Amino acid sequence: MTKLKTIGSVGIVSMAALTLVACGKNNQSNSNDAKTASKFPSSMPKKAAKQGGTVKVALETDTPFTGIFSDQLATTSFDAQIASPGAESLFDTDDYHKINDKGPATIKINQKNKTITITLKKGVKWSDGKRVTAKDLEYPYEILGNKKTKAQRYSTKLEVLKGLKEYHEGKAKTISGIELPDGDNGLRMILHFSSLKPGMSFSGNDYYVESAAPYHYLKDVPFNKLESSDKIRKKPLYFGPYKLAKLVRGQSVTWIPNKYYWRGKPKLAKIVYQVVSPNSASQAIKSHKFDIVQVVNSQWKEVKNTEKVKFIAQIPLYYSYLGFKVGKWDAKKGKNVMNPNSKMNNRSLRQAIGYAMNIAAVNKRYTNGLSFQIPTLIPKQFGDFYDPNVKGFTYNLKKANELLDKAGYKKKGKWRVQPNGKPLKINLLAMSGAATQEPIVQNYIQQWHKIGLNVGLLNGRLTEINSFYDKVQNDDQSVDMFMAAWGLSNEPSPNGLYSEGGPANYTRFVTAENNKLIDEIDSEKAFNHKYRVQKFHEWQEYMFKDAYVIPMYNAYKIYAVNDRLTGYSLKPAESNNDHPLWYQVGYVK
Repeated sequence: MTKLKTIGSVGIVSMAALTLVACGKNNQSNSNDAKTASKFPSSMPKKAAKQGGTVKVALETDTPFTGIFSDQLATTSFDAQIASPGAESLFDTDDYHKINDKGPATIKINQKNKTITITLKKGVKWSDGKRVTAKDLEYPYEILGNKKTKAQRYSTKLEVLKGLKEYHEGKAKTISGIELPDGDNGLRMILHFSSLKPGMSFSGNDYYVESAAPYHYLKDVPFNKLESSDKIRKKPLYFGPYKLAKLVRGQSVTWIPNKYYWRGKPKLAKIVYQVVSPNSASQAIKSHKFDIVQVVNSQWKEVKNTEKVKFIAQIPLYYSYLGFKVGKWDAKKGKNVMNPNSKMNNRSLRQAIGYAMNIAAVNKRYTNGLSFQIPTLIPKQFGDFYDPNVKGFTYNLKKANELLDKAGYKKKGKWRVQPNGKPLKINLLAMSGAATQEPIVQNYIQQWHKIGLNVGLLNGRLTEINSFYDKVQNDDQSVDMFMAAWGLSNEPSPNGLYSEGGPANYTRFVTAENNKLIDEIDSEKAFNHKYRVQKFHEWQEYMFKDAYVIPMYNAYKIYAVNDRLTGYSLKPAESNNDHPLWYQVGYVK
């Protein structure tokens, strides 16, 4: 679970008109900006660093962060960002995300015995000085698996570990597949699996946990109170290079060096994360108030000539999407249950909604060419797993109207009605964000109005981020469709996000075909690369056809970094949870 999968805002643009069909004269300029971003390095130049100094990082959000300092319980990218100076993964990787032996722990996979042995290095300590032990490796599975924690990151994908399902269902008090051969205070944990899976050598595969949890510190906190406890919200323990020194809830976090850090003394004296409105990002860069600021792509032209900063960039493993609510999560059964009579459970309706969206025009004109429409739910960065033959939902109002007509969504006056003749009102849940969020969402609503669909924002307005999460995760019955985004794991299996047993499958769609394809993608037969590629392609074609989730866009992620810093990197081998390995970051001598 190295990469934190998150819901994100769909806000992407700086200016907006209510209807955007063509891109006009901005095309050449947009193309040049995209070419410029594609040439940016992904890391700061490596130079000798001095000790000391404070780095101020802008956390761009228009609402307070939740502040759940737990790798097992946090679900937002904001919490992952503010925790990154302390929350080091158990494993380092190479630039292809393959786990190596350079991190706090190593792994050894035994295909014959279907086991994985995780061994901690000596000297890895929590920020209170206590040694990280085998029990700390086991405890995350108990946190995730115990239903009382209501962990959103639990998935049936993890149930390939023997005994975890029985523990999750309350049928067992311990997880039989976890062995601590040297006892709780040893350094080894052996995981016993029912089968080994393709991708287990790579970070982010989600079949085992890549974090530890301080058992000695948390063991007295009941599972049902863990997420709200002060030990998670105010005074967390980590074994990374920095420890939390000061928290202004929802607004800022200050980190200072962890004197017990296993790699040695980190270089900086302080790291401070401070909430900044996305609308103020460009001013934050130009004023040099912060040392690290993510560029809001719609504001690129305002900041691109800023002096004393260096721009670094990447195309992240990420996509935004439109999801359709067609069921609910059954906590007792631990699975998604689809409602065949759901308002949005009509393939033609979903496809028509997709074809009516002018995503490419919005991106090209209003993000300086730095965002781009994507056709499938598997990004190109996954190489041959990506299917180039899936064309996606290109803007086509004629096709959208034909789909609705053929499916029986007839017009009665201005709006179409359901095939059964009942009125059709579709509530869209969209998250608040930058100033451009409202007009962009209204643009899409107007596009749907053009094909006779009565779509409106839930409660007539954009929804604040925490309320958005609550409605999506708890299947608020008033939500028909929603705009969100995922930051993806390095291992491309769709199991965690779209399986029957995955709480993160927020649309709640469940079909026999989807189950079959995901099982085949993750089967032992899929150790054959050619076979796995074929199944990934079949899954993408299936998801395009059934359209329970419509992929929208990805974007260049650009950071403006103080040019006196070194060691700040977005490269997979030099980052953790899409953030730098903070022990490497310092000021140039």
